[in-house]
Amino acid sequence: MEAASAAQGALVHDEHHGPPPANRSSAVEPQMLGMLLFIISEVMVFGAFFAAYFFIRIVGGAEWPAQGTELPVAIAGVNTAILLSSSLTLHWALVSVRAGNRAGLKAGILLTTLLGATFLFIQINEYVHLGFAAQDHAQGTIFFGLTGLHGAHVLIGLVLLIMVTVRSFRGHFSEKSHWGLEVPGIYWHFVDVMWIIVYTTIYIL
Repeated sequence: MEAASAAQGALVHDEHHGPPPANRSSAVEPQMLGMLLFIISEVMVFGAFFAAYFFIRIVGGAEWPAQGTELPVAIAGVNTAILLSSSLTLHWALVSVRAGNRAGLKAGILLTTLLGATFLFIQINEYVHLGFAAQDHAQGTIFFGLTGLHGAHVLIGLVLLIMVTVRSFRGHFSEKSHWGLEVPGIYWHFVDVMWIIVYTTIYIL
């Protein structure tokens, strides 16, 4: 009788207390889902700027770029190649950590950070030597709005990459645990893809 009471007491003690575990209706990891939702919201922000661009250029029939101004297409093209290269080095870092190659992880993420910083430096230098400002005309407003919005995203991405770089050199990632690298990596790839759209629309078309 005493044994049965003790067993029942142990069973009650082992019962789960508090709220039940959260129900996961999606097969996507929470970290990944959060980043994807954030990216969707950012696409909408960029969409508002592109809508203004097309309204001015297509509906309004404004000359692009504005008369008397010239956009540095070649320099922006080099900058595009730099940013695309950073996606390749980031992919190298991710493949390396999945394979347990810590040297490849460190080299890949460090190169990605340096390439991203180089892109941002060239972008700022381009602003200094453009010869027109955002308030000069509608075209200037849209140009600085779109490229500046993208530049702000690059800056945020650089902060994330620096954090990932520090963690990589401290040995925080492994073959089975690397969400701290993969999630910022998705954001960085988004930044790269968005720049291709911005570059093609603003500089080429």
